[in-house]
Amino acid sequence: MGRKDESKPSSKPSAAAAAAAKPSKLVVSAMLASMDNPTKSAKPKPSSSKPKPKAKAAAASNYLDDFDLPPSDEEEEVPIELDDSGAKLVVGSKPASKERAGLAEHVPTEKDNKKKERKEEMKAHAAEVARQEALKDDRDAFSVVVGGSHATADDESNNSAMDNIKDIVVENFSVSARGKELFKNASVKISHGKRYGLVGPNGKGKSTLLKLLAWRKVPVPRNIDVLLVEQEIVGDDRSALQAVVSADEELMKLRAEAQALSEADDKDAADEDGDRLAEIYEKLQLKGSDAAEALASKILAGLGFTKEMQARPTKSFSGGWRMRISLARALFMQPTLLLLDEPTNHLDLRAVLWLEEYLCQWKKTLIVVSHDRDFLNTVCNEIIHLHDFKLHVYRGNFDDFESGYEQKRREMNKKYETYEKRIKAARKSGSKAQQDKVKGQALSKAAREAAKNKGKGKASQDDDDQAPPEVPQKWRDYSVEFHFPEPTELTPPLLQLIEVGFSYPNRPDFKLQNVDVGIDMGTRVAIVGPNGAGKSTLLNLLAGDLQPTEGEVRRSQKLRIGRYSQHFVDLLTMEENPVQYLLRLHPDQEGSSKAETVRAKLGKFGLPSHNHLTPIAKLSGGQKARVVFTSISMSKPHILLLDEPTNHLDMQSIDALAEALEEFTGGVVLVSHDSRLISRVCDDEERSEIWVVEEGTVRRYPDSFQDYKDELMKEIRAEVEE
Repeated sequence: MGRKDESKPSSKPSAAAAAAAKPSKLVVSAMLASMDNPTKSAKPKPSSSKPKPKAKAAAASNYLDDFDLPPSDEEEEVPIELDDSGAKLVVGSKPASKERAGLAEHVPTEKDNKKKERKEEMKAHAAEVARQEALKDDRDAFSVVVGGSHATADDESNNSAMDNIKDIVVENFSVSARGKELFKNASVKISHGKRYGLVGPNGKGKSTLLKLLAWRKVPVPRNIDVLLVEQEIVGDDRSALQAVVSADEELMKLRAEAQALSEADDKDAADEDGDRLAEIYEKLQLKGSDAAEALASKILAGLGFTKEMQARPTKSFSGGWRMRISLARALFMQPTLLLLDEPTNHLDLRAVLWLEEYLCQWKKTLIVVSHDRDFLNTVCNEIIHLHDFKLHVYRGNFDDFESGYEQKRREMNKKYETYEKRIKAARKSGSKAQQDKVKGQALSKAAREAAKNKGKGKASQDDDDQAPPEVPQKWRDYSVEFHFPEPTELTPPLLQLIEVGFSYPNRPDFKLQNVDVGIDMGTRVAIVGPNGAGKSTLLNLLAGDLQPTEGEVRRSQKLRIGRYSQHFVDLLTMEENPVQYLLRLHPDQEGSSKAETVRAKLGKFGLPSHNHLTPIAKLSGGQKARVVFTSISMSKPHILLLDEPTNHLDMQSIDALAEALEEFTGGVVLVSHDSRLISRVCDDEERSEIWVVEEGTVRRYPDSFQDYKDELMKEIRAEVEE
């Protein structure tokens, strides 16, 4: 669908409508500014003609609570949604312009701010209680069987014999969740000091395995402290720096006791207190108390926190930033076993590269779930692959795993083909004895191979506990295909920003100026730069969701833009199922059955058929992302604007997305922390550009993306080695 020319409306608007429409453009920018600064956000002012209920006003206030100052890329984004055509994106989660206008018109009083703070505290407390209850229910949902018996977290028989052991060995365990089988007779050995990457398709149990280890629902030696980074911290009055240091509870207790003893006036107990104080100081020295704040500050800085941000209360940060604080707390604590589940999802490119370098120096055990190939290649020295309810360990990084995986796949399929050939011949003979003989020989061979493989590791299970041998099975591969249709040709230029400037109302600290960029068919652009510099604001200007305060935007009249961002995923119509949603946006479908045509397209983007008629509210983040990508493809865009498109996608889907973008002949503009995806999209240097957003403007980087990455790595290595 092409953009409508607003200078030539089809019907003449009334004076009242024109008056109402005119200020709405200003209100959008005002609303965005208030979103970026929760401390200055104004409450909606009720309309004099039609007062709004209190519940709606509260909802508008809560809508701003997750926005942060200074803004990250996440927080600069404007809530957006498809219009009925599925091609044009519009600002705002609600069409009610009066509610938005109230945000800019009403200035909160001190009393309003105090009431808001109390509401926020109550909301945070309620959220934490709900999270704990959900976590409790989550734990009860899993059935774990280890070696033929049900395992519990407090099973002394599992733990007492393993004191002083640093390796974790779990053999022949099965796991199901609410009737869904996740692991079946699986075994794994986690060696101390190794850095493991846990990979496999989405929804198959990777996150579950991390939880089971953290909850000790599988045997973990008691002397191994385990820390899973799963949830962002609850916001409170502590600064980000204090929140990180306070993760070490023993350190905080020792400091508090030392301070209490130092301030005590009891002369009779002076000698005893003095001895205890000397003992505490010795323990504090061993724990590196004097350097604790410096280490915490260094970690926070690496994850993108300025000195000013480190001093801000945690409740002033959005969820994405609080997730970074949780990650910083884990790195500060240095547990014996650190478990990270998609740690790069909330990070920008520089923070990802810093985390890679930091984890490469990790001396203890690490298991990380990630779909970032470059991250896994840099950090991991072993890969655990979840496939067919089993865990397979490969030595080396992810590239080494891929080579080993392909070899294993060929070997398994060769065994299966040999077995199938023999069993078919036996069936043709009509002899049941011959069929049993072939099956028995296959089982016997499988048992010998299992015993041989087990002899290389630690044999601690009785024979009764061993997984029964199986006949050869065909290797079941998981595949997914993304495709964006060939766009119709348009005369260049498709989209230009000419000397554009932009600033948010009441935000003197943020401004973009002298932005002079353009996109044509075949253009490949990667937008890079520090968090909060304005990458998402630039995407919003390109999409037309923001209007510049100076300069000119030129767009082709027939230009269709496909837009992906996390806000877009969050604003799907939750009560509809994917088929209903897509048919409403894209009713003109070919074929005898429009619904079947839509389902075929959803299937190509990797959404399982049983989820096609599931309410969108019940879909996972990755499944919702697939619905959005399907909708973008159906809108037949000329330009794709993609903001962190790899979040929630598994490895195969990211590869499929990269291939689809390579084949797409339209323009692509990409913001991503996945350096491999950027490298693939911007592989052709002749048609690729790197736009660096920093210091209030946008400049073209003169060299390749790899050169830009090398520059960042040089700076980061110097920081980490300090």
